[in-house]
Amino acid sequence: MTIDDLLIRNDTEMDCASITDLTAKAFETLEISDHTEQFIIMGLRAAKALTLSLVAEVDEQVVGHIAFSPVTLSDGTTDWYGLGPVSVLPEYQKLGVGSALINEGLARLKAMGAKGCCLVGHPGYYGRFGFVNTDEFTLEGVPPEAFFALSFDGKMPKGKVAFHEAFFVGGGH
Repeated sequence: MTIDDLLIRNDTEMDCASITDLTAKAFETLEISDHTEQFIIMGLRAAKALTLSLVAEVDEQVVGHIAFSPVTLSDGTTDWYGLGPVSVLPEYQKLGVGSALINEGLARLKAMGAKGCCLVGHPGYYGRFGFVNTDEFTLEGVPPEAFFALSFDGKMPKGKVAFHEAFFVGGGH
């Protein structure tokens, strides 16, 4: 597969089962996961809190998914979103599918007028997209090196962020 074969589109109701399955498979062997990512997506969907939900498709098979949902900031800043989970079927990992989903999702968030995006993730991965660690903007219970933020308007919030309650399904952030 080459990245040229990849189609990124908004998810549909018919993609829900595929998204649940691929998310479970994507995180199945990840040691730092509590293996609740598919339930987070289901919870966000049920709460109508999925601001943006994109799938990556190859030959009409859904091979990747990314979710963005609103976050709450203690300093009152609005229009910030949380990225995650982002999932790619194991056999399609390390081929650029996740990067393509992240880049497309961030571009769409910006086009919607979002002010920024934050996430919990692997310290070695998200810097390439412009995400940075920040001391002034934190997520309680998450080490600073695993919490990332990307401001679209040049202003970094101060204080604490809270993700949607669907993220707490497994005791996560």
